[in-house]
Amino acid sequence: MTEQPLNRVAGYEHRFNTLFAEYFDTLGTTLDAPSFSRFTPDCIELLRDLSLRGGKRMRVVLLHEAARLVTPEPVEGLDAAALSVELLQTHGLVHDDLIDDSATRRGGPTTYYAYRERFPGHPRAALGLTVLAGDLALALSLRVLLDAALPVEVRQAMVEVQTRAAADTFVGQIVDLERDFAAEVPDVDVLHDVADHKSARYSVLAPMCLGLLAAGEQPAAHENELRRYARLVGVCGQMRDDYLDLFGDAATMGKPTGADIREGRRSYAVAGLLSAVTGSERRTVERALGDRSCTPDTIAAIRGIGERHGVATLMEADMRRYAEQARLVAEGWHGRWRAEAVDFFAAVPSWSVRRAG
Repeated sequence: MTEQPLNRVAGYEHRFNTLFAEYFDTLGTTLDAPSFSRFTPDCIELLRDLSLRGGKRMRVVLLHEAARLVTPEPVEGLDAAALSVELLQTHGLVHDDLIDDSATRRGGPTTYYAYRERFPGHPRAALGLTVLAGDLALALSLRVLLDAALPVEVRQAMVEVQTRAAADTFVGQIVDLERDFAAEVPDVDVLHDVADHKSARYSVLAPMCLGLLAAGEQPAAHENELRRYARLVGVCGQMRDDYLDLFGDAATMGKPTGADIREGRRSYAVAGLLSAVTGSERRTVERALGDRSCTPDTIAAIRGIGERHGVATLMEADMRRYAEQARLVAEGWHGRWRAEAVDFFAAVPSWSVRRAG
């Protein structure tokens, strides 16, 4: 991306982080909770901490740039939509960390482990409160749209977008778990469908649709190409995540590699390994899958196996190919939407496959 779009991205992130903090600062006064409740303010504080602790805010960026496809002028409703997409993301993080039994997220404790520390003698309470915290974030992501000062038809359309995105994401989580129970190595269509449902629809498609709706455009008229673009970008992003988990640099990412191996996930990288190796090398990979005590040396050995068999090279080539397909979809929007914003979306796919963390 050129300097100007990068400056816009930084501006969106800075402005939204301020908006998000202000939202949580006032949430305690707008949420109807009994005055005696101590657990409710504590829940809000945990959601606030997780939500403000980091993240690239790319969903917010895509939302604003989607509105810029239609107009460069300020657009009402983008703040509410931005809060909605990031509250839905917070919901996903809370539940993902619970499903994965993760102790840390964004450099701090996960909501689940924070509750476990608060209630060391009450594991069921910690579990239940974590589920409810995630559920509250989901409900708030819809309520913020219902409370927005927008025409009723725009509010309803936005709520429909987010409700569908949430439902698709839940299905994606289910089939993600199902994928890892299958006896056979998942094929590429299965992996793409999981990435599409679990990530692309709420992280790419929904923010773009919300931005277009806020700017007065009807995304339904362009549904097929928006879905194709979102799916391709989502696949690129998931492939990059899976690639970095095995072949990335731990120091650059700020976290150890090999999480997918230790958790037994049939990710793009793991599926590529299992399809490429045989004999003792395959047994090495299979023994490590699902072994949470798997050592860094074993992960390094598996990484070497993948590199020798061209798994890393093949993944890089596939990512570039899907990124090019997504770019071509976006380039087709020239003549319909503003060139500056079209160019931004054409650049996003290649950015997603070059990132180092």
